[in-house]
Amino acid sequence: MDTMTLTKASAGFLGAFLVFLLGKWAAEGLYHMDSHGEASYVIEVEEAGGGEEVAEVSFDELYAAADPAKGEKVFKKCSACHKLEDGANSTGPYLYGVVDRPIASVAGFGYSGALTAMADTAWTPEELDAFLTKPSSYAKGTSMSFAGLKKQKDRVNLIAYLQGLDG
Repeated sequence: MDTMTLTKASAGFLGAFLVFLLGKWAAEGLYHMDSHGEASYVIEVEEAGGGEEVAEVSFDELYAAADPAKGEKVFKKCSACHKLEDGANSTGPYLYGVVDRPIASVAGFGYSGALTAMADTAWTPEELDAFLTKPSSYAKGTSMSFAGLKKQKDRVNLIAYLQGLDG
């Protein structure tokens, strides 16, 4: 390798490094946090609803008013990994008869240790609601990678749909 090639390669590397450092310096200037951990630019937003309190509705009231037809639409999010037919396991266990069935009780399905440790508990509507909110928080270490359903109405509609499948 001659001197000119070595010089060009070094200049290219050092030029790229200089661009990186200048970009880092500019980003720190734009997004700098002061020593107290507060953002350098704060956007103030009014509270939604004008500060009025929203009355909480109990799970039982929501579940009593659940719409299984809407739950069938919510189930489409689950259908990638779960089947409804009795005994038809997929990536996840089949969900026919899941409501009030003991947790981790489907024969032939390999549950994670987080759910097998809960085998003495049943999938009551309340337990399913808690699980479907965020599975990884309900059963730490579960192999279910689904993020959860944020809206409680979606969860109760889905649970009502699944319960209606039992006949």
